[in-house]
Amino acid sequence: MPLFTLNAHKSFTDLSEREILALAIGLEEEDGRIYRDYAEGLRVDYPASAAVFERMAEEESTHRHMLVELYREKFGEHIPLIRREDVRGFVRRRPLWLMRPMGLEAVRRQAEELEAEVQNFYRKAAERVTDLGIRKLLVDLAEIEEGHVHLAEELEREKLPQNVRTAEEEAERRRFVLQIIQPGLAGLMDGSVSTLAPVFAAAFATGNSWSAFLVGMAASIGAGISMGFAEALSDDGSLTGRGHPWIRGVVCGAMTTLGGIGHTLPFLIPSFHLAIGVAVAVVLVELWVIALIRARYMDTPFLQAAFQVVVGGFLVFVAGIAIGSA
Repeated sequence: MPLFTLNAHKSFTDLSEREILALAIGLEEEDGRIYRDYAEGLRVDYPASAAVFERMAEEESTHRHMLVELYREKFGEHIPLIRREDVRGFVRRRPLWLMRPMGLEAVRRQAEELEAEVQNFYRKAAERVTDLGIRKLLVDLAEIEEGHVHLAEELEREKLPQNVRTAEEEAERRRFVLQIIQPGLAGLMDGSVSTLAPVFAAAFATGNSWSAFLVGMAASIGAGISMGFAEALSDDGSLTGRGHPWIRGVVCGAMTTLGGIGHTLPFLIPSFHLAIGVAVAVVLVELWVIALIRARYMDTPFLQAAFQVVVGGFLVFVAGIAIGSA
């Protein structure tokens, strides 16, 4: 007969002293492994934060040994498997430690939440146990975990040295550019420029706003699907650091579709000449936004970026009008 029968999501108030100690051991082991995964995932881009997580993992290991020794003294060698998810009151969290690449701010926040949760568990557990030895250790661990929360707070940007903070912010910016800005900008440029020709060719060929709208929607959605798959299949991000391929694909595909839909929507206006005027204005805004993004994130001077984008867009625009008017 098993020592413990634990229903799914057992209430904390129903745990025995044995189960409380077993759960504490499980928490320390789990958190230590999570912190080591954080350290491994952050080591390349954020070495200072990775070092803090290594320290936290080492402390968790020390806490676990203290708990195991006390458990053996009180209850013997067998330690039952009791985890967070077995007890009501613990929060189910996104497994950030399994994700690559890791978001630095999300990891920092989750580390503070984990430490605060364990600290609160120790304080409440100490109130419930009657054994003085167990209570003393739980109170001591609660105080240590309070210090651990402060250690986690060292990960906040304002707590890090200026040179470390600058290096980590630059690494985070580089990651954002590689994983979001570049595929998004490629999609926006393709959607805004490549769909100009079919939309305006259809408009001038038919003289009908609705026909131009249908062609524009078809071209925008088709280009979005094509660019999304092309980006997702281009590389898996393991060597380039460009992140998960399907996230890049979704970003690229969505921005491609958005770029084409922007100057397609004006053709919902029944008046053909008014629709053409609004569409041209939207195209100018799109090209200006693209130039602004390139100047902001791709280290391209604004006038140079504007010139390159406008010239390309103008050529495609003229080609569409010429073909539609033929």
